[in-house]
Amino acid sequence: MGIRGRTQGLRRAVVAVLVSAAALGAAVGAGGPATAASAPAAPTAPSAPAGILAAPTQVAHTRLGDVGYREEGQGSPLLLITGRGASMDDWAPGFVDALAARHRVVVFDNAGVGLTSPLPGPLTVPGMADQTAAFIAALHLHRPAVLGWSMGGMIAQALAVRHPDRTGPLVLAASQSGTGSALPIPAAAAAALDSPDPLEALSVLFPADQRQAMLAYGYAVSQYPGFYHASTAVKSAQDSAIARWMAGQDPSGRRVDRIRVPVLVADGAEDALDPSANAADLAAHLRRARVLLEPDAGHAFLFQDAPQFTATVDRFVG
Repeated sequence: MGIRGRTQGLRRAVVAVLVSAAALGAAVGAGGPATAASAPAAPTAPSAPAGILAAPTQVAHTRLGDVGYREEGQGSPLLLITGRGASMDDWAPGFVDALAARHRVVVFDNAGVGLTSPLPGPLTVPGMADQTAAFIAALHLHRPAVLGWSMGGMIAQALAVRHPDRTGPLVLAASQSGTGSALPIPAAAAAALDSPDPLEALSVLFPADQRQAMLAYGYAVSQYPGFYHASTAVKSAQDSAIARWMAGQDPSGRRVDRIRVPVLVADGAEDALDPSANAADLAAHLRRARVLLEPDAGHAFLFQDAPQFTATVDRFVG
């Protein structure tokens, strides 16, 4: 299936569930305690894109290849690094727009995704960090704050170890240490994330009782024109890079105690992909870290209550 087909499939699946829920709520409301007003309503697409949805994709030419990116807002720079299998389209638009109210927010694709050049040799977390540092230099970003989600948090750690002059405060969201002490990613959750059924894949990111948040997130990201993910080959290479990092086989991962900037380690307490105990494990290896666990939230906790978390990020990075 092509990019446009996957986009339409995700949107149709999410909208179908929302419409069914609304119809069921109306039926129950006619003869029971629930009311149609309490049922979720199917969202309507905006008449024209706004915010990050309208930001053009640009290409930065760096010493380590091209990097595809978008940016929005003004103020202190904030770089968002996404995770395994994802593209910059996986950042919920409302989340990016909220951060852009006070920051110059830059989102980009990791090596081999979208318009970003692949890296030579086996893909590694430090290699992706080096390409990120080259990207920061090409855009003349001065010590941006960095928010890394999942694998993006690993890249952020390696970036701060290998290029300390390129980074400001770090926010590590739903990520793991590279010391070899992190709990493993549950195999069933990892497999579900690659399901061809978009709703099954999304369900790994949110607790079962947060279905409305899951559907809202799925619909929001499907509004990106030409929504896309990493290819199967890139996902496989990223899996190998993640496994190496978590096994403590990357020297950068074993040296996170050298990171001197403040670090916020955050996750959902019910994360199905990254056991929440890994947040405390990661913080224990850092000099200046504090831990935030969001209750009744999962791997996509940062989008589940975006106003609260973006306010936390604003206060933390300054």
